[in-house]
Amino acid sequence: SKMTVKAVKMPCTSANVYTKVPDGGWGWTVAFAFFIVEALTYGILKSFGVFFNDLMESFDETNSRISWIISICVFVQTFTAPLSTVLSNRFGHRLVVMAGGLLISTGMVIASFARSVVDMYVTIGIISGLGYCLSFLPTVTILSQYFDKRRSLVTAVASTGECFAVFSFAPAITALKEQIGWRYSLLSVGLLQLGITVCGSLLRPIIIKEQEVKAQPPEESTETKYMLENEQTCTSIESIDSGVEITTSPSNVPGKTKAEPKSEEPKQHGQIPVENNSTPPEPKTKLLDFSVMRDYSFICYAFFGLFATLGFFAPSLYIIPLSLSLGIGKDHSAYILSAMAIAEVFGRIFAGWVLNKKPIRKIYIELICVILLSVALFAFPFASEFWGLMTCSSYFGFMLGTVAGTHIPLLAEDDVVGIEKMSSAAGVYVFIQSFAGLAGPPIAGVLVDTTKNYSSAFYSCAAGMVLGAVFLALVRPCKTGLCHQQQQQAEGSTVGATPELPEDFIDMDIGKAENSGKGSDSV
Repeated sequence: SKMTVKAVKMPCTSANVYTKVPDGGWGWTVAFAFFIVEALTYGILKSFGVFFNDLMESFDETNSRISWIISICVFVQTFTAPLSTVLSNRFGHRLVVMAGGLLISTGMVIASFARSVVDMYVTIGIISGLGYCLSFLPTVTILSQYFDKRRSLVTAVASTGECFAVFSFAPAITALKEQIGWRYSLLSVGLLQLGITVCGSLLRPIIIKEQEVKAQPPEESTETKYMLENEQTCTSIESIDSGVEITTSPSNVPGKTKAEPKSEEPKQHGQIPVENNSTPPEPKTKLLDFSVMRDYSFICYAFFGLFATLGFFAPSLYIIPLSLSLGIGKDHSAYILSAMAIAEVFGRIFAGWVLNKKPIRKIYIELICVILLSVALFAFPFASEFWGLMTCSSYFGFMLGTVAGTHIPLLAEDDVVGIEKMSSAAGVYVFIQSFAGLAGPPIAGVLVDTTKNYSSAFYSCAAGMVLGAVFLALVRPCKTGLCHQQQQQAEGSTVGATPELPEDFIDMDIGKAENSGKGSDSV
């Protein structure tokens, strides 16, 4: 007999076949590709602020209208996440990421010739935004498939590409603008982002194929064994005494994970069934599995992502205005933002190292990090000078790294949905996040305009992070606690449900026959 073959089939050729999750191998190349993709996607987005003053002067627009370029881009990127899942399941991660790289580069190159801010909305906001979606999510999904024990650590380290890009791209682009102007600098950035297509070509599909185990000749098949036992006890397996027709196929035997196809031809008494060599038709792969929306734990985790996203934007957007309002110079304000980016690198690496420890309940570690991140947001309004803001920014950057680098890979954990449903779950999860990504900065801006105080933006983000922590705390109980018990009770009360037979049903039936035989002899 052969063990069940579990494979992840992809339409692309030259797939890597392993007998188990490699935790390395070609996965290291995929991790490097993810590092570069992070740098050329989120790294560029976070460094785009260096063009703000040039765009306001060239198009004679306000800061708020220019900021909508990135807001639209981020919204399109996250809102179209289910589309990237569908395309990845249909055409493979490799082709989708390569197409995304072409879209990003095309949008940036065309934007360098834009004549109005509306042109920027279309080119960078929509075209490049769609490309960001097609590039990032499939890359992190296939990286999770190459690693199991080291998944958290590798993903966290590879995601630091974003932080290194923020630290290096901003001064590099600023120096380039002084030499060739902002338009040619933006054109150069667009051409640089063509490297995403090269990274996409490195994303080989992976197939996990278990080793075949040859059956031992002396060992009889389970069905034949039950046949012989019932011949000795003079009891038919299809005994009418029990009132139930019993099937002794391997599907009813404990320890069997998959039943063999049942033949339509009648079997003779004591005949050993012959394995049918015909291959059954394979079920169609779902392009987007919405069954995750019926999982209570995933629903709670999605609400966590929705509210926590509100707290991801304010510090990077408002830390410099907050520092300027406190009388801190522009140069020192830039140092505060750089310290935040460096601390985020260490936070991502630290989170990956901690989550890589065994045994550990990763969802609880994430909850602790989210709570500490909420404390960091509440601490910003109490800082009144440079070193106070520097301390808060470094602390926030470190804690942000622990959450930002792990919240999507945690979908692969059994406490949420598991690795088999991660692709669909990631698409739905990021789609839900898109609403907070679009609404977060405007909500904070309205509060700042109303209160005339930048501290209100940090308070609103802290409140969202606290709500996210509450929903994150419910993920584990919903998986194994009260919600799971209620679901079992609902299934048990279904009318017409067929009761499951006990595993030792046949033994009980045979034992009953033997006891009745002894009782008649004694009489």
